[in-house]
Amino acid sequence: MKRLLSALLGALAIAAIAFTSPAFAESKGKIYYMVPTLLDEFQTESVKAIEKFLADVGYEAVTLNADNKTDIQQSQMNDVINLKPKAIILAAVDFNALVPSMEKARAAGIPVMIFDRQITSSPSDFTSVAGTVEIGYVAAGEIQRLLKEKKGDVKGKILQVLGDPADPYTLDIQKGFEEKMKEFSGVEIISLPAMQWEASNAGTIVADQLVANPDIDLIFVHAAHLAVAAVASLEAKGKKPGDVMLVSSNGAPVGLDLIRKGWENVEVEQPLYAQAAAIAMFADKVVNKQEMKPGTYSVLGLDSTLTIESWGPNLKIPGAAITKDNIDEPRFWGNMKAPTDPVKPVE
Repeated sequence: MKRLLSALLGALAIAAIAFTSPAFAESKGKIYYMVPTLLDEFQTESVKAIEKFLADVGYEAVTLNADNKTDIQQSQMNDVINLKPKAIILAAVDFNALVPSMEKARAAGIPVMIFDRQITSSPSDFTSVAGTVEIGYVAAGEIQRLLKEKKGDVKGKILQVLGDPADPYTLDIQKGFEEKMKEFSGVEIISLPAMQWEASNAGTIVADQLVANPDIDLIFVHAAHLAVAAVASLEAKGKKPGDVMLVSSNGAPVGLDLIRKGWENVEVEQPLYAQAAAIAMFADKVVNKQEMKPGTYSVLGLDSTLTIESWGPNLKIPGAAITKDNIDEPRFWGNMKAPTDPVKPVE
């Protein structure tokens, strides 16, 4: 009997310890993530990352998928407002159409954090975005290196394939890239947009330009899925890996695959994991409506800049260059291995 009693007391003690440990700590509440779609790897990986990082800092993440439909996301926002969560994370299907829903949530006392798809036309409580102009800077630096290695100087002909010109993401990358390249008079840049970000449009552009400008040294596309189409056009013209240099941006798995196959030289990553980690790091500040101090913050090892803009606190996170030398590092989201180390709230 004594042995049984001792065993029971021991079990109760273990249970008490377990339920007071961080893993069993009471949740600080629910935060809803309004994801625009789950049709691409960036979005599906963002869900995993946000849920993981919010759990690190004590919140339960609930994800609602809008299937890329504005009316569905508007309806979801209305439903979530009635549930009165601690906060809402919004990646808008349509920047302008979701502003009234965002304003309604904030009027109800629910903070709104903007993830990835920046909204500047109305105030929000925190924004975590990639430094898109900076992605252009990084791409320019890598392209200068590649041209110098191949030709002995920063000179040659570059075909730049943008995404849709209505998207600020691609326009910012173009701005940063061309700003850093303008000092090199020996470089000619041909810039053409792939409308609607359609890969087939990018493939046609590359095929046509290889005929019109057979001396193209390097192709710079603004998304990895456009690089796939570019490679298909290169192959159709009888080109082999390395004949024409290729640089892309956003860091998707297909881009990393092209590096491994020798077709692509550099992929400039959009820092998905860091963008998600930043949401969690600043969640307590947002939920408790605490002041955020502008300055530099390290987010998963990336020096990121917090500024206070007219639309609210805005954290801009730089991208990093992926090459054959560092491609297997798990910090790059294209390897689909989210960091396991917990993030900590900003104090």
